[in-house]
Amino acid sequence: MSKLLVKADKGHGRVAHVTPKSAGWTYVGFDLHRLRPGENASGKTEDREVCLVFITGKGKAKAGGKDLGLLGGRMSPFEGKPWSVYIPEGSDWSVTADTELELAVCSAPGLGGGLPVRVIGPDDLGQEVRGKGTNTRYVTNILPEGKPADSLLVVEVITPGGHTSSYPPHKHDQDNLPDESYLEETYYHRLNPPQGFAFQRVYTDADKNGHRALDEAMAIEDGDVVLVPKGYHPCAACHGYDLYYLNVMAGPKRTWKFHNAPEHEWLMKA
Repeated sequence: MSKLLVKADKGHGRVAHVTPKSAGWTYVGFDLHRLRPGENASGKTEDREVCLVFITGKGKAKAGGKDLGLLGGRMSPFEGKPWSVYIPEGSDWSVTADTELELAVCSAPGLGGGLPVRVIGPDDLGQEVRGKGTNTRYVTNILPEGKPADSLLVVEVITPGGHTSSYPPHKHDQDNLPDESYLEETYYHRLNPPQGFAFQRVYTDADKNGHRALDEAMAIEDGDVVLVPKGYHPCAACHGYDLYYLNVMAGPKRTWKFHNAPEHEWLMKA
C-alpha cells in the first residue's frame, strides 16, 4: 500500500491521525474522530492553530474557555454546508457528541496572530462551481485565504460520479511566489454510496529520461486520507459514486498559488 494512503480505523474514537512527523513534512496535521452520543474529543492547540470541522452530526463545543453551544447539523457530508470552529494557538478545546458525530481536526503552525476563537457557521461559507462538463465540481470554502488564520487553508469539495477533480493536474510545491506557493495538503475522502471507490494520482514532473521522483496511483475508499507532500494530485470519481473530500493545506506563506501541468494546460482553454 502506498505510504501516501492512510486508512482510517473502523469503529469509534480517533480513527485517523496524521502529524507532521508521521507524514514526513513540516506544517499540516489532520485527525478524525468518530463519536457516539455522549462521547468526547478534546485537545490542546499548544503552538498550533486548529480548525474543527463538523463533517456530520451535532456536538457541544468549548474552546479557549468559551462555551460555544450545540454546533453541527447535517447528517451527510453530501448535504448542505458544515459548521466549523477556528481555535488559535495556546487554547484548549473539547467537543461532546449529541448525535453520531464525525469531527475533523485540522491543524498547522500558529504564528502569534492573536486571533480569537470563532464559530464558522454555514451562512458564513462561500460556495462556487469549478470546471465544466465532466470536470464540474462543487466547492465550499471553510477557511480560505481571505478569512483570518495564521497558516491554515481548509476547503471541501463534492465531485459527482463520473467526474474528475483537482484537474487539470496542478501542483503547489515550490516556494516561488508570486507564481507558485509551497503547500502541504491532506485529502479526507468520503464516497456516496459508501461501498464505492475513486482514484487519486500523486506525481511529479518527469526528468529528461522520463523518470518521476514520485508517482503513486491509489484506489480511494470511504474514509481514506491521502497525503500530498508534493506534485500533481488529480482525482477521478467512478460512475454512480459521488466523491467528497476535505482539503487541509498549509505552508510557509498562507496563499494558494498553483502551477498547472504544462502538457494538460490546453484543457483550461478547451
